[in-house]
Amino acid sequence: MQLNSRLNRFLILSLCLISFSVDAQIDEPQAYILATGRRLPYLYSISLDAALDPTNNGTSKAIIARNKVALDRFDGQLVGDPANLILSEDSTEVYVVNHHGAIDNGEFLQHGGRGQVAVLDVAAAIDPGNDRTANAVLRHLDSGAFGAVGVALVPETLIISNAENNLTEDGGNRITFVDRRTGSLRHIVELALGTPAFTCEDYPVPHVAPYGPPSGLALQSRDPSFGCFPNPNGLAIGTSSEGRSYIFTANGGTNDVSVVDLQAALQGDKRAEIFRIPTQIAPWGISATPDAAHIIVSNAGSQQLPRAGNSLSILDVDLASRQSDEAEVARVLVGSDNQQDQTHPFITSVTPDGKEIVVPNYRADSVSIVNLEMALANDAGAEVARIPLQRSDGGPARPKGSAITRDGRYAVISGGAGSQPYANETGYIYIVDIGNRRVVSTITGVGNDPYGLTIVYR
Repeated sequence: MQLNSRLNRFLILSLCLISFSVDAQIDEPQAYILATGRRLPYLYSISLDAALDPTNNGTSKAIIARNKVALDRFDGQLVGDPANLILSEDSTEVYVVNHHGAIDNGEFLQHGGRGQVAVLDVAAAIDPGNDRTANAVLRHLDSGAFGAVGVALVPETLIISNAENNLTEDGGNRITFVDRRTGSLRHIVELALGTPAFTCEDYPVPHVAPYGPPSGLALQSRDPSFGCFPNPNGLAIGTSSEGRSYIFTANGGTNDVSVVDLQAALQGDKRAEIFRIPTQIAPWGISATPDAAHIIVSNAGSQQLPRAGNSLSILDVDLASRQSDEAEVARVLVGSDNQQDQTHPFITSVTPDGKEIVVPNYRADSVSIVNLEMALANDAGAEVARIPLQRSDGGPARPKGSAITRDGRYAVISGGAGSQPYANETGYIYIVDIGNRRVVSTITGVGNDPYGLTIVYR
């Protein structure tokens, strides 16, 4: 009797353990990389597990779906210009920024297209049955201006930085606020023009009738007339120790970062910009640390001069909110030990624990890892790793985008310069083991000139 009782308890415990193990396996979410294909306008869905399988290394086998970001034209032409993206808070939707809208990249050879945001259903986007279809597209939102790039979320609203003006690469100074459900344009913040070193012709800010877009703007970089308009690229949100939030925009036209009071903007203030922070040159990528106390800015390629930057600027949100000239608390050389090298750092990411920064170096064909604590201490060794990236065809890697898994183990890096014909899938994604400081897998065939990345768990 006692033996049977013990046996029953053992069997019950065993069944509970088996049930727990099965449930844990069932409940364990799978990770998927979402990557913008840019010149080849698909949103690529990639299984991280499949990408880490050694048998798939150097192939496109981990790609599970290529999602259209707009309906085809009536003549069947694939359209869209997906450059950036951001997940909704519950990860059910992804907002994909079409930099120049629903255009044919082979035909639209100028800048200054009307920005558009495609909203895709994530579950549909990672369904292999939807490969090369528009089934995941839910709706489109107009960005409210031209050359949309940076994007951030606040409740019910998308915040979008618009880097260009109508059919020109110069002339952008607008941050737009768009209702996420209806697409209604709720507000526009206009950034100030010029810098202490660059005087602009008289153009009203905020814009008022009867003034239209300024004439004589450069159609494309590089042009000596650049320097009046900020042309905001990346966008991030930081929060001060007092609990007030600020928008930071990486201004490629004026070589600085704007600080915009978010609460003032949401109350309708068109001039909610409170401060400018000069950086090395042409900031592009920008991200916030997990605690939102610091902003990381990459100094990239100039639109005015034939040169690029080679550093990260680290900004203190508290000091920026107080309009302190000391708000840039650190500047870190990345991608080279030579101060003269132009490494062109691009889209930054910060590990979930806030300890390390990952940044691809476009011209140096590498990815750098920077220790934030060392950087803030002005330690010359703050760049703790520099990992070379290679293509199997021997061409330059040209990395741009970055994202980090939620456990902080892997960074994913997009790479590959645009090349015609744009229908060719020439883009790469590199998976970097952050702890071991090495590339552990490469995915081929990811778009043409891919940019933004994110990682979703389902």
